[in-house]
Amino acid sequence: MIKINFNPEIDKEKTTRILREIRADKMSGFLDLPKKMYGSKELQRVKKIAEGIRAQSDVLVCIGIGGSYLGHRAIIEALRPQLSKNSGIRDFLGLPEHEKKEVQIIYAGNSLSRRELDYALRQVGDRDFSINVISKSGMTLEPAVAFKEFKRKLIEKYGEAEAVKRIYATTDANFGRLHDEAVAKGYTCFTVPNNVGGRYSVLSEVSLLPLVVAGVDVDELLSGAAQVLKSPEAAVKYAWMRYILGKRGYDTEVFASFEPSTAYFNEWVKQLFGESEGKKKQGILPTSVIYSTDLHSLGQFMQDGRRNLFETIVDFPTDDLNAKVVEAVRIAHIEGRIPVLDLAVPTFNERGFGELIMFFELACAVSAKLFGVNPFDQPGVEAYKKVLHQKINGF
Repeated sequence: MIKINFNPEIDKEKTTRILREIRADKMSGFLDLPKKMYGSKELQRVKKIAEGIRAQSDVLVCIGIGGSYLGHRAIIEALRPQLSKNSGIRDFLGLPEHEKKEVQIIYAGNSLSRRELDYALRQVGDRDFSINVISKSGMTLEPAVAFKEFKRKLIEKYGEAEAVKRIYATTDANFGRLHDEAVAKGYTCFTVPNNVGGRYSVLSEVSLLPLVVAGVDVDELLSGAAQVLKSPEAAVKYAWMRYILGKRGYDTEVFASFEPSTAYFNEWVKQLFGESEGKKKQGILPTSVIYSTDLHSLGQFMQDGRRNLFETIVDFPTDDLNAKVVEAVRIAHIEGRIPVLDLAVPTFNERGFGELIMFFELACAVSAKLFGVNPFDQPGVEAYKKVLHQKINGF
């Protein structure tokens, strides 16, 4: 289990009330995902279809933005080095070629940059590929634009009948533009749960398909998440510690990791807290660093800049040299009057990341409630979308 180095005084009665409010919320489905998905028919279907994708494709293009892509990208990027290392073991076991090969996951539809879209198209090149388009409504502009381009490329390469077999849509079960197109065309469909928000959807079908295609052990991921729900005390204490620091004027949280491959995990954490807490002029601004790299850029500010920030070190098991860097940073920043919170993760693998995901999701929901805001809506994002759609004549 994740270990912490702080023990704030908490209001137990208020905590109990908040946990009940979260559980009663219509968007609390993320708490059920570890138990619901582990060993389920839905997960077996995901695994079977992922095996088919691995057999037919060298590349899976994942099209989505925000919670539709950040969670699974975070895990895949973090574990990529050891997933690649496992290919030699797969050879030794004599597995079929499609089971032991590494399928590249390419991401698109997370910006409106034409350069990035063209680059993603060039990355696929002439290789065999499939598409996983992830959008609850199908109306979000960034993935809609990318899906149109990659769908055209797919049809040009394989013809329309074969292209349909290579499109996998993760969307609303009943409504929406993408849902309607998927039903009309006959795409293979997966469901975005109605009771789970995008940034809380990492353990749902939204992420499980690309994770399995990439070779991630999702059973271990779900098991790690379930452990946190059995013992949620550390996550609750972390929420209270953030709230206490926020009320003392520490309005910026710096998430610090010492593993470069976790850069996208930092991005997921920033979305989780920023989108959940940043309402009614409340919340703590989330930002992140990767050490030791950023010690040579932001290190000066961290050591000697404004004291409105605190640091949360996500401390993974590491080599001896990196461990010395972790300890040196911890000591130097505490001496520099930065509050430093330690989250010691037991393992750098699927189980460890499963624990981290549920730890942060639960803590974030509690923290947002402490600040008096709804953890599960995002009115500011909807406002931007409305203006954008008006400017492009209601795409």
